[in-house]
Amino acid sequence: MKEPCLLVGDIGGTNARFAIADSVRPGFSREITLACGDFDSANSAIREYLAQANAPDPDIICFAAAGPIVDGRVRFTNNHWSLDVHELRNNFDAGAIKLLNDFEAIAYSIPSLGPQDCMPIGLPEPIELGDKDFNIGIIGPGTGLGGVGLCQRNSMLFPIVGEAGHTGFAPESQVQIEILSALHERFDRVSDERLVSGPGLENLYWALARLHSESVAPVSAAKICQLAEKNEDPRAVEAVQMFFEILGQVAGNMALVLGARQGMFIAGGIAQRYPAMLLSSGFRAAFDAKGRHRSLMEKIPTQLIRYPQPGLLGASYMALQLHNSSN
Repeated sequence: MKEPCLLVGDIGGTNARFAIADSVRPGFSREITLACGDFDSANSAIREYLAQANAPDPDIICFAAAGPIVDGRVRFTNNHWSLDVHELRNNFDAGAIKLLNDFEAIAYSIPSLGPQDCMPIGLPEPIELGDKDFNIGIIGPGTGLGGVGLCQRNSMLFPIVGEAGHTGFAPESQVQIEILSALHERFDRVSDERLVSGPGLENLYWALARLHSESVAPVSAAKICQLAEKNEDPRAVEAVQMFFEILGQVAGNMALVLGARQGMFIAGGIAQRYPAMLLSSGFRAAFDAKGRHRSLMEKIPTQLIRYPQPGLLGASYMALQLHNSSN
């Protein structure tokens, strides 16, 4: 009996990561990253991956995609590709095909992560999730701001998928009120994503310079982080500190909405690349500062996901569920 081929992917605006999922437990191998711009369609990239990985046509396909899934289809904001369940079925004749939102896939990865895959941010100590019922949340700043909830009931996982990054920004200090006022000159509506994302960090840098009556040239988020890490630009240091402080506020709000008493997890490239600045920031203090609910917040663990490809791991979990249900 031939080994089933469970094809998984995590596809963003710039890169598509593909791998073959384990057919026994969540996990993957033969990971290859392809540049989306090198291929005219997702189908041609999948064919290239299968050739490079020396893999047969897949029996199961599960892809995480950076965008909302509507009627089995996703269009990418920063990518000319589209993904469609019906088109994939016509091209690859897989027995089961599933598209996941990228943060939904990350959510599915959490129960498979070990202590070595996450870094606690402040107190309390992390809770072992295991087989008991739980509510957790995941939030992650990158190109945008994503968020998702995950609950487990009777050993079954249920993701809560939405557009958490597009909730309205609620300032909690005088400086933040002034930042919001400055950003209203640029945007009719200031969502959390306008501050807590790569472009959001650039917005913060600009707004803080404006509050200090300084004129600054546009600076990329990567450069702002580098300047702050080396302590070479006081405005960059201030912007990064404010970025993580607001991330803590937003994560705390999300924990309250989801009832995420078993933990909030931080994903996304920015926090993963600069864990030391996250740890030394006001993230945890801002997370806890929920007035009458401070005592509740202080009992919720917060952790940074250090596992390099949680989207692929979560997609491998779902591919395995599809495989098991088809047998």
